[in-house]
Amino acid sequence: MKRIKIFLTVFITVFAINGCDEEDLELTNPSGLSPETYFRTEAQVQSAVNAVYANLQTIGLYTRTYFFAMDLMSREALGNPQLEADKRVYLEWSFDASHPPIAWYWDSCYRGINKANFVIGNEERINEIPSSLLSEEKKAKFIGEAKYMRALYYFMLVTRFGDIPLITTVPEGGEGFPRSPKEDVYALIEADLTDASKSLLSKEVAEKGRATSGAAYALLGKAHLYQEEYQEALNAFENIYGEYSLEEDYFANFREEDEFGPESIFEVQFDDDLGNSAVWNSNSSGEDANEVTFRGQEYGFNDWFNAYPSPALLDAYEDGDIRFEETFYTDGDTWAGESIIRTGPIPEPVPEGEIYIPLERTAAWRKYQNYYKDVNEDQASGINFKVIRYADVLLMMAEAENELGNQSEAIDYINEVRERAELDPLPDGLSKEEVFDAIVQERMVELAGEQVRFPDLVRWGLAADYLGQYGFQAGKNELWPIPNDEISSNENITQEDQNPGF
Repeated sequence: MKRIKIFLTVFITVFAINGCDEEDLELTNPSGLSPETYFRTEAQVQSAVNAVYANLQTIGLYTRTYFFAMDLMSREALGNPQLEADKRVYLEWSFDASHPPIAWYWDSCYRGINKANFVIGNEERINEIPSSLLSEEKKAKFIGEAKYMRALYYFMLVTRFGDIPLITTVPEGGEGFPRSPKEDVYALIEADLTDASKSLLSKEVAEKGRATSGAAYALLGKAHLYQEEYQEALNAFENIYGEYSLEEDYFANFREEDEFGPESIFEVQFDDDLGNSAVWNSNSSGEDANEVTFRGQEYGFNDWFNAYPSPALLDAYEDGDIRFEETFYTDGDTWAGESIIRTGPIPEPVPEGEIYIPLERTAAWRKYQNYYKDVNEDQASGINFKVIRYADVLLMMAEAENELGNQSEAIDYINEVRERAELDPLPDGLSKEEVFDAIVQERMVELAGEQVRFPDLVRWGLAADYLGQYGFQAGKNELWPIPNDEISSNENITQEDQNPGF
């Protein structure tokens, strides 16, 4: 943890954080604030809270590492020959504790946590600000945002590493923290989200991009579901059931112009108009201008095309499922009003007005791509990432109901999702096992390429069944290794504390 503490010293002293620069976050520039002036005005409190969000916009998380790791490990995506070696390891399960992107993921989350702790630890000081300068509702909202974000970062860590250091204050000394049982981590996640759900604003009145009460309930339900606490999960989800709705157009969820739509519960913001000068220097810090993701360029068939949809994913869709054509480009499709996409051997010469997906792939990604409006991706994409959307919640509610023995209710939730896909509804009378199989299927096709498939397989105990043939080892690869950098710098974590198999 020493590197994290060093960063915090800089953060607390200078407070030069410029992340999360979406206009809707009403950013003020916090550079130059001294410790003596912290938390005396609304702008200062908001700047501190803005900094907590910024670590989602790092190469260690949604700018690059996160989508590659999850999509490749789940085998939703496969790598073309040009895929870099530090990404190919996810396909081959050959990464170890020295793998830099895993360390960046770890650091990104813990830096975000420590920024959140800085805000939460100054709750008393924030509450001392006169209400004429900062209303009581806004004070509670800002603390709620910090708690939501702390819970989100801890959720991302505990699901990838298991037992982890649990830090709730800004460290003052140089000592590191030992690993805490994952049960304790989940307890903090639940406490933070319960508090946040009471103080955050609803989506209808909150600024775009902010954590909301609905987002807190959704993540709380998800945390309970991951622990197989099904009634508690339903209790959380029921607070937002009917408060959101599915987009009529499935693809609108992944189109820049339709961000924060009726289905969106929480999303990571990107805006390529706001600058990316620090993007290659932001593996984990979240400092300076880093307002873009490389997802479009990395997966784009007319650009880098480092990853493409796997045949197993393509084959999972039922005939007539409109989500297929909204998720992938295939032979005969057009894009940006320019050319026709073809697959197969590339002829000489290529017919005018056609472009061929190279390497004889049968499909390419449409989801999260800018090709609906641009012929080429530029390196910087401004399309937001959905962290939780309403269809995900409906399918999690179905899972909880099914595990509680309420198959009819579970089927109703599944059918809400299938109706938009223009598929026939599931019939009543299915067994628990049949409903579970339907949930596995629906989550695979509804949430393809949204970084949920691999965690789903792990928590269901199905990862070895689906991924064992590719090198996944049960008892090892459910978790990532604790980074070597952490073990070497934290005197309270040794190699004996490393996850099994690493």
